[in-house]
Amino acid sequence: MNNKKYPKISISNAKNLRTNAATPEKILWTYLRKSSENRNIKIQCPAKINLTLKVTGKREDGYHNIDSIMQTISLFDYLTISIEKSDKIEITLNGTSDEIPYNEKNLVHKACLLFLEKTKLPAHRISVFIEKNIPVAAGLAGGSTDASGMLYGLNKLFDEPLSREGLHGLCAKLGSDLNLCLEGGRQKTSGRGEILEPLEFEEFEVSLIKPENLGISAKEAYTKFSEKIANYPTLAVEGPGWGAREAYPNDLEWAVIDDYKELQEIKKLYPKSVMSGSGSTYFAIDTEFKPQKGFWIKNNLKSIPYGVKEV
Repeated sequence: MNNKKYPKISISNAKNLRTNAATPEKILWTYLRKSSENRNIKIQCPAKINLTLKVTGKREDGYHNIDSIMQTISLFDYLTISIEKSDKIEITLNGTSDEIPYNEKNLVHKACLLFLEKTKLPAHRISVFIEKNIPVAAGLAGGSTDASGMLYGLNKLFDEPLSREGLHGLCAKLGSDLNLCLEGGRQKTSGRGEILEPLEFEEFEVSLIKPENLGISAKEAYTKFSEKIANYPTLAVEGPGWGAREAYPNDLEWAVIDDYKELQEIKKLYPKSVMSGSGSTYFAIDTEFKPQKGFWIKNNLKSIPYGVKEV
């Protein structure tokens, strides 16, 4: 039996603490000091690219297992998160993009609810402004990185009730790319993408090109992969159109390229370019894309060794 007794805690003696140790008195004083304040934080949320992506099988839960090498890059969304005490939980989202929902369908909203459910914190009013620079449905983890940034930012605002491992656990519940976006750098990923193995970081410049009016959901890309693999199960077998699966670093590019003339146009102009994730963004290393009508282009980005962080 633990007979250790802590001294009585009061506001007056908490004010006089001078230690850096996380004693009960200090924890209480921190909470009392901050509980009456409105607090905010700005989080930088990086995009990712898939340097490789191989689908290794279908899972019982409906997802696919993958082996992929992912890398965070210097294209960022930004979240400004504000919290204040309230008698009920209120979550308000708004931002710069008209292509995403600002309600419970947004992964940022879901991340907020999951964090509050896990930590059982008192009710707060939480407001989030999303500065959207990463294209939507582009294979760059734009939604995932924002949700990962939301979890990270809330954990900072509430004085880190969750460990790093705890944050990773919530990331894995919400999606496949959140863990990568939380940790950042170059990672070998497996499972749905949530299992990480750090790789040595390599600095390089990378450019992106995406058809302006074409987004491809992960569901669509994996469905097309399943359909195509049923007809062409051998890596070296060339189906009609754009060649054999083994010629593609990304299995999902092989799955969708026959169906979209915009992707075929990119591949014709830049044969060494590779689609990221489920598309429709292509990337090229140490290459610049020329301006082209109907295409969004971002040149001279860099690989980065970190994930979401406070700025």
